[in-house]
Amino acid sequence: MINPVYSPSAARYDCGMRYRRCGRSGVLLPEISLGMWHNFGDMNPFSNALAMAHYAFDHGITHFDLANNYGPSYGSAEESFGQIMKKSFRPYRDELFVATKAGYDMWPGPYGNWGSRKSLMASLDQSLRRMNLDYVDVFYSHRYDPETPLEETMQTLVDMVRQGKALYVGISKYPADKADEAYRYLAERDVHCLLYQGRYNLFDRVLDEQGILAQARDNGAGFIAFSPLAQGLLTSRYLDGVPEDSRMAQGRFLKREVLTGAVLEKIKALNEVASGRGQTLAEMSLAWLLKDETVTSVIVGASSVSQLEDNLNALRNVSFSDGELARIEQICEGQA
Repeated sequence: MINPVYSPSAARYDCGMRYRRCGRSGVLLPEISLGMWHNFGDMNPFSNALAMAHYAFDHGITHFDLANNYGPSYGSAEESFGQIMKKSFRPYRDELFVATKAGYDMWPGPYGNWGSRKSLMASLDQSLRRMNLDYVDVFYSHRYDPETPLEETMQTLVDMVRQGKALYVGISKYPADKADEAYRYLAERDVHCLLYQGRYNLFDRVLDEQGILAQARDNGAGFIAFSPLAQGLLTSRYLDGVPEDSRMAQGRFLKREVLTGAVLEKIKALNEVASGRGQTLAEMSLAWLLKDETVTSVIVGASSVSQLEDNLNALRNVSFSDGELARIEQICEGQA
């Protein structure tokens, strides 16, 4: 059997997806973006990755978020995306907004990690080859490198744009003081920082408490949230125990000890609020992030088309009553 040539839905921009302006830029990102940290590597069926990518684009998701070492194994998520580009997305490249990053462990030796010019330039060149792309839409410094001068890392981002290998640049997981230096350095060289990417969800508000979201806004950058569902905690996945096929059961990034009795009680209470809104817990958790205009987009990491469909249903209702917000805060603060 020969698979038919992919033809995206003609209604992909009329199916409920909304787009938000990314800081002070011309870029509009979908409120929900597809992340490829897990489930798109060579340890997962390519057919499933392809089906999720098709479903995403058919429903208005134009932003695909990757990094050099996403997989597992390292590089294989980008290789999968490269196959998807070649097989399906090549005619629609100008509709896509593709991100990649470097800064975490990738290859052996002193240049396979962190933020030196040597490391970042080599990584981007490798990423472009893996993804079958001439350029990425945004390249991130994946984390602040305390051993490399910030000027070296930022100048590398500037030069990537000037070389045409990236249209925009961003930073991820930078502490506030270093982010401030990064914003300033880039702005002085007319290469605006497009995005700050950070972990943000109902259970993890640290970046908001540290002023990172407000800082991005004040510097004209967008803010994009990863781990919006706390790696699956903010879903119905663990309401009745730990499924054998879950991320927690595998113990790779979400450990069983995280699911304490107190956390489980919070999850159950939040699930009741979501049910009262006619939403799943995942839908409400995403909607809670999107209620704030400071958040440009949220990156979801689905493992199936049905999970992605559930995530997209969040867009049906991102408004909250004062009572709902108060109840959510009460639960998250452990006062339920």
